[in-house]
Amino acid sequence: MTRTLLLRGMLVGLVAGLLVFAFARWAGEPQVDKAIAFETSMDQAKGESPEPEMVSRRIQRGFGLLTGAVVYATALGGIFGLVFAYARGRLSMARPRILAAWLAAIGFVTIVLAPSLKYPANPPSVGDPETIGVRTGAYFLLIAISVVASAFVLKARSYFRDTLGEWNAALLAVFLYVLVVSLCGHFLPAIDEVPANFPASLLWKFRIASWETQAVLWGALGLLFGWLTERAEGMTEGSRRKVNPANAIRYS
Repeated sequence: MTRTLLLRGMLVGLVAGLLVFAFARWAGEPQVDKAIAFETSMDQAKGESPEPEMVSRRIQRGFGLLTGAVVYATALGGIFGLVFAYARGRLSMARPRILAAWLAAIGFVTIVLAPSLKYPANPPSVGDPETIGVRTGAYFLLIAISVVASAFVLKARSYFRDTLGEWNAALLAVFLYVLVVSLCGHFLPAIDEVPANFPASLLWKFRIASWETQAVLWGALGLLFGWLTERAEGMTEGSRRKVNPANAIRYS
């Protein structure tokens, strides 16, 4: 069963990667082109020659983006399938569609939304190359803290569910998660390297496109995986009923 869910998750991830590629080409790449044009104009104003492209923009926004989206989404889909296999039976959600949707929502909030509120995505020309190590380390550390906090609050929800009730236990879990992530994020370094003359509208559109792209990815994973799993289990259950000797005796 675990192997089946792993392969199903990778298949769903492959499809989600294609959707992410199409959406990123439409919503994200125009903002990247505008940011690169801004960076080029700033270099020209300083009298600096533009840096040579190691990989052309045509390849970056075409084959490069497609490869990155598909590989990342396929790997994430496999991990999603393994997490689904672990969570099945441990969370009080009978239908695969509901469980998959909840896992996708938790994954989006834990891995994408919460860390990006502290360290949002930045377009080209934003960020000091000398601080890339610090920025990357702090970002992944916050992701790790967020994942551990989500696992902790889910355990706390299960523990307090019998005494506080379903709704109150869920509210307590949300409060604990926000508290832990907010406190840890407060002590992580604040990084603001946006140039003073960088267009605010362009920065906002780029970050919105980044969130939307991740929402497409996680939404596709949750909905497609849940639908395929429920459909496969329904077909298996139907086959068992057909070959069940009790049914043959009952309807003979």
